[in-house]
Amino acid sequence: MVSKKLKITQKRSYIGRPTAQRKVLKGMGLGKMNKSVYLDDTPEIRGMVAKVIHLVSVEELEGDKI
Repeated sequence: MVSKKLKITQKRSYIGRPTAQRKVLKGMGLGKMNKSVYLDDTPEIRGMVAKVIHLVSVEELEGDKI
């Protein structure tokens, strides 16, 4: 079974954003501009992305393309 992954890249700064959005970014392993993380495509991660979609870009990848 090939699991889907998400490549999440922070594109905008969290300066001036609410504390909740900062915590979501930190929870995903982000915090610096242009940093990317590879996370499993789960409903929990999708929910976190939805909270900060204006700060990040998301690419869907197959599990073996990392």
